[in-house]
Amino acid sequence: MAQEGRRIRVLESFRRPKSTTNPYITQLFDALSEVADVTPYRPMAALFGRYDIVHLHWPELLVGGHNWRGRTVRRMVTSLLLLRWRLTRVPIVRTVHNIERPTNINAFDHRVLDRIDRLTTLDIRLNDRTPPRPGIPAVTVEHGHYRDWFAPHMGGEAVPGRFGYVGLIRRYKGVEDLVAAFVGIDDPSLSLGIAGKPSSTDLVDALRQAAGGDPRVTIDPRFLDDEELVRAITASELVVLPYRHMHNSGTALAALSADRPVLVPDNHVNRDLAAEVGEGWVTLFDGALTPEILTDALACSRGRSAHPDLSAREWSVSRDRTLAAFRRALALARGLELDTGSTRTDRHL
Repeated sequence: MAQEGRRIRVLESFRRPKSTTNPYITQLFDALSEVADVTPYRPMAALFGRYDIVHLHWPELLVGGHNWRGRTVRRMVTSLLLLRWRLTRVPIVRTVHNIERPTNINAFDHRVLDRIDRLTTLDIRLNDRTPPRPGIPAVTVEHGHYRDWFAPHMGGEAVPGRFGYVGLIRRYKGVEDLVAAFVGIDDPSLSLGIAGKPSSTDLVDALRQAAGGDPRVTIDPRFLDDEELVRAITASELVVLPYRHMHNSGTALAALSADRPVLVPDNHVNRDLAAEVGEGWVTLFDGALTPEILTDALACSRGRSAHPDLSAREWSVSRDRTLAAFRRALALARGLELDTGSTRTDRHL
């Protein structure tokens, strides 16, 4: 366990960030490294290294893999890790990114994830609307912004009347609904740009079919690096994220970080975001996306302030709250904080 006055040693569940790593992970790694000794995941370091805290993000990645050999090795290593963590009683802090587990995992992997849940000391939620998990205390640490990350690529002007969709293109994200709604607008001054890596060529074909040859619709179906992502966002006057299911959206935060308003589904999480960042920056829609919803949202967004308020999402704030969560988990593991076994949820530490 960490001694008073010594930096906490943290084992992260992600590998050392690279140029293609999710910027959230890279910024979190850099921020935490300022106040703690952070070790990126490597099997040998996880099995034999010295650390005070385990910080998990997407635990299903510990048992996943692109081929059966990789999955088998990961399952073996993770099973040994769970044995070590149970015997040494090292606290596990879990950042809960998704409400539900992936659907493409087998019964063995579910059992491994169940064991991880039983060993978890504390959950970090990215917003107050994430349901607390029974028996696991929880705190909220908001997702940090991308302003500093995007700064080297900023400066592009929005194309008047341009709707934009950026990010991974998946069925559940409803991009086909966006295309169908847009082509129903009879206004040659408006345009729609879609950019991001698709899950399949069939989905790209479906988007083009929905566009019906409308020259106002452009589709760029490929992975975007940071410069290209910022260019696609800033070229949009309004970023539209028509997800059929949305809980935590890094893309919405990315658009706001680049000073572009967003249109998103109406739910509790997005209502909170709208109240947080200021009027005109987050417009909500309910039900099916329609041409009228798009044009009304564009008009509404033009009355916004100069910049959205992202002060609660400074990385220094996220860093300090995450470190406080680690300290609380250590106290819980030592029995210095009473835990009755019921769910406790604190807004911030």
